[in-house]
Parts: sequence; structure tokens; C-alpha cells
Amino acid sequence: MTETKKAVVLLSGGLDSATVLAMAQAEGYHCHTLSFDYGQRHRAELDAAARLAASARVAAHKVITLDMDGIGGSALTDAAIDVPETLQQGIPITYVPARNTVFLSLALGWAEVLEATDIFIGVNAVDYSGYPDCRPAFIDAFEHVANLATRAGVEGSGFRIRAPLQDMSKAQIIEAGTRLGVDYSLTVSCYQADSRGLACGLCDSCRLRAAGFAAASIADPTLYAKT
Repeated sequence: MTETKKAVVLLSGGLDSATVLAMAQAEGYHCHTLSFDYGQRHRAELDAAARLAASARVAAHKVITLDMDGIGGSALTDAAIDVPETLQQGIPITYVPARNTVFLSLALGWAEVLEATDIFIGVNAVDYSGYPDCRPAFIDAFEHVANLATRAGVEGSGFRIRAPLQDMSKAQIIEAGTRLGVDYSLTVSCYQADSRGLACGLCDSCRLRAAGFAAASIADPTLYAKT
């Protein structure tokens, strides 16, 4: 019998994570997708993640509830802080403190329970907002920690943190996902999408997404609240 390859895939419901899920499945992984209800204002992304998981017929889809809005400090989790609609210098206020560290830690725990050795995450360090926890140095460091801090890392075959989009432009990501059959109309990327998933067209995430589709010369299926 052929041994089943298992992977945990962080699935936000956005364009990048949808592409990573398709890439993992193309490699033959039985994917277990993980989303987080962490107090984000754009909770429509959770509905998008559920749609993507169902469409891809993943092995399991799990949503973990966190209280990251309890610490605040980000426009994505604190209703008192406006989401910027103009370009920002430095690390923007939409950065959520320690988000990817927390997400990867919980993905690591589930991967250990599942006896999965690969964890996929859709971080990117080319067309991105400048978040420090999207950089290759962070991914490499977390993989090192994962193999120090777990039984599977010490006694088993260890873990790999897979970030296949790391060095790709947004256009290249969209092109790759399109080749793999990703239905981007199921995704939500906007930082302030309404309850129906309609995008604002003004935030950093919307700008990066729209520019990516334009550069790839692929029709953008995004639905906007404002025209």
C-alpha cells in the first residue's frame, strides 16, 4: 500500500492560501486545512475558506477560535483603528502582532497529532505589505523551532514549513493557481470586506490583488461594494 502523504494547510480564504492549497494537492498531499476566527473584521474570509475547502474536497477543515482582538494593536482586529486606504510607509497598521507565529504554532500541533510532516502557508515576500512574519528568515526560523520543540521533531521525521509562494509576484501566483484550476471567485482578500464578501477596492490587499490580475492579464472575479 502507498503511504498517505498528509499536510496541514493554513487556509485564510484569500487568493494566496487558495493557491497554496492547490499546489499541495497537486503534489499528492491529503490536505487538512486550518482557518482561524481570531477577531478579524473581515470575517467573510472564513466563509471563503469553507467554500474553498469544500470545493477542493480536503480531508478535513478546522476553524480555531482565538481572541487576538483581545490584545488589539492592529486595524484588522481593533474596530477603533481604521484600515488605511492609502499607501503606508514601513510596517502598516494592518499587521497583526505575532499572527503567523501563533497560526503556525497551532498548525504544528495539529500536524503532530495527524503525523503530518508538512505545513503549507501562503506567505509572500515580493508583492506583500511588508509584514515581518512573511519573510523567509521567519519561515526558516520557525521550522528550526518546530523541530526543536516537538516530539515528532526530536524522535520522528521532523517537520517542513512549506512556503511555495515566497519568491513569486502576485501575477505569478495567479497564473500558477489558474493553471491548477483555482476558482478565485470563491476567495476573499479584502481587509474590510463586508458580510457578503464584497471588497472595498481601496485597502492594500485589494490593490495588490487587482494589480496581480492586471499584470497576469487574467480577468479579475472580485466583487466590489463600491463601483
